[in-house]
Amino acid sequence: METSGVPPSRSTVSRTAVLVLRILTFVFLLIALILIAINKDSDLGVKFSDVYSYRYMISTIVIGFAYNLLQMAFSFFGLVSGNRVITGNGGYLFDFYGDKVISYLLATGCGAGFGASKDLHNATDGYDLSNFFAKSYASASLLLFGFLFTAVASIFSSYALPKKAY
Repeated sequence: METSGVPPSRSTVSRTAVLVLRILTFVFLLIALILIAINKDSDLGVKFSDVYSYRYMISTIVIGFAYNLLQMAFSFFGLVSGNRVITGNGGYLFDFYGDKVISYLLATGCGAGFGASKDLHNATDGYDLSNFFAKSYASASLLLFGFLFTAVASIFSSYALPKKAY
């Protein structure tokens, strides 16, 4: 295969980087969702839905997952076709505000998961729930990575905004 020697444009590199970030977010959120959804202690009958903070955490994961899936499709389409799905300034504004809101939502879900795991683990000294809390910590940790990748994607969308929207 012969290459022309011309490096890819900054736009193509940026779109590829955002797509990679979205794929990584997708993977981390999927694993976090699976871990928290199957989290239960069969001996004591404790499950994730018994704790409001874990319900909030799973809600933020699902919302972030759905948004990220939509953005992955948009990013893939933009990379393949070279065009944006939402044309004009609206697409850039959607990316900017969507990434900001979802990253903050994922951060709060992560904080709720870590906080509940720590507090409840300390409050259940007489019971062996270490496996239950280990899965909760793992899910919150993966959610943290999902937040970080979404936050980095939001940086890319903020760089694109001033050039295109104003």
